[in-house]
Amino acid sequence: MWDADTYNALFTTHGLTMLFFFVRPCSPGWRTTSSPIRSTPTTWAFPAHQRHRLLAPAAVVRPRPGRPPDGGAGEDDRRRRPAHRVPLRPRTADAGWTLYVPRAVQLANPQVDLLILGLHLSGLATVMGAINIIVTIFTERGDDVGWSNLDIFSWSLLTTSGIILFAFPLLGSALLMLLLDRNFGTTFFAVEAGGPILWQHLFWFFGHPEVYILVLPAFGLTSQILPKFAGRRLFGFKFIVYSTLAIAVLSFGVWAHHMFATGIDPRLRASFMVVTLAIAVPSAVKTFNWMATLWNGSVRLEAPMQFLIGGIGLFVVGGVTGIFLASIPVDLVLHGTYYVVAHFHFIVVGIIAFSMFAASYYWYPLLTGRMYDRRLATVHSVLSIGGVMLTFFPLFLVGLMGLPRRSAGYPAEFTLLQQVATVGAFVLAVSVGIWLFNMVNSFRTGAVVRDPDPWNLKETGQFSREWQWFEDRMSQDLSRPHALADGGRETGGAAADEADGGGDAEGDGSADAEDD
Repeated sequence: MWDADTYNALFTTHGLTMLFFFVRPCSPGWRTTSSPIRSTPTTWAFPAHQRHRLLAPAAVVRPRPGRPPDGGAGEDDRRRRPAHRVPLRPRTADAGWTLYVPRAVQLANPQVDLLILGLHLSGLATVMGAINIIVTIFTERGDDVGWSNLDIFSWSLLTTSGIILFAFPLLGSALLMLLLDRNFGTTFFAVEAGGPILWQHLFWFFGHPEVYILVLPAFGLTSQILPKFAGRRLFGFKFIVYSTLAIAVLSFGVWAHHMFATGIDPRLRASFMVVTLAIAVPSAVKTFNWMATLWNGSVRLEAPMQFLIGGIGLFVVGGVTGIFLASIPVDLVLHGTYYVVAHFHFIVVGIIAFSMFAASYYWYPLLTGRMYDRRLATVHSVLSIGGVMLTFFPLFLVGLMGLPRRSAGYPAEFTLLQQVATVGAFVLAVSVGIWLFNMVNSFRTGAVVRDPDPWNLKETGQFSREWQWFEDRMSQDLSRPHALADGGRETGGAAADEADGGGDAEGDGSADAEDD
């Protein structure tokens, strides 16, 4: 039904969308939503810079598929075919999400140039946002917020923003050279000049820090939310901060482990192998700290906790399988196989996406004033964890059996495992649909939250700044006049409850009783 070029176009679009237009923008979204509340600044350091988000729509359409090409089957031929057999051949860049040269230079496809422009716009928006968060945390914190009591999520965002300032300008320079090679006859990546390997060095010097730009905010969300449902404070706060900073520094020294198979100097390969193994240590520190936080805690399996526990488990699988790839002999065998795809997606879909789902449930009462449907949230978590295992665990097996990635076809002996992975992908799609329905429907019909402490955080002394802000906002709302059906006006209290239909929210009044 689809040819190899269409497959190349689809996985190019998938990779760029996943990294640049899903994971990376979502973390600043949570940052923009909650960071000013938690670090209590009066405003963003550069409020106008928040308009960088307007660059996102222009950037995201650049790598999108366009209309079917003019060539190929004629109009009469297409009219005679059944609708489900008309080939979908989008006019999009099919150079692969890494834009490896010489293919990316030689493709006579203007969509590649538009893709480069979109990545430039995305990078510009990212750098502007990073500058804003750094300056805000340094200069606009509340008087009572010092470095010792800055929350762990803000530490993660600050570190991530620092990585962005060093990594994204290099990507912009590499993309500019690629654009010049494609359109103006320069030879930055020609064999007689820098060569194709120069592109790999430039891309992966950005690309591996980009992995931690994606994952560090997820670590921060996990460290921020996990203690709230473990019934105790985060174990080893300072060690998690130090490990975050260590990851930021080491992330710029491991890029060449993506290039073990390119024939670089064996001495360089050995040094990069050592650093790659070393960077696993601070990640392991975080994992053990999370486990210690759960140990002997009063764990409550609300939806955020279900996703965090599932995400940590999937991250352990993805991390352990990634350590093997740091070994030069193992990497030479598995580098171009589906094993790498499975390893990376266990992390991206596991700890990163799951931490975002956990955050969406945890802060949902604060952002909407309503409670989500807990039953749908549980179904969502179960399907998500099962879907990830069904989708990506078979890819480990086909990778170990030698199936190459970025290939549109595969031998018949891999059919069963590929079918299992396809079923898992549909399970994941259904789970995301359930989450979306839950978010939208609960916003309209969910139980109104009347308790400013819906997670009983005061019991463990973890009633953080954003929930204090939520409590103050609810107090102000209750003191305002409420219109009644008979045209009169009453203020707060019982009249307001009657106007809203009574105390139908779970945990009504528990926090007030504690305050009294």
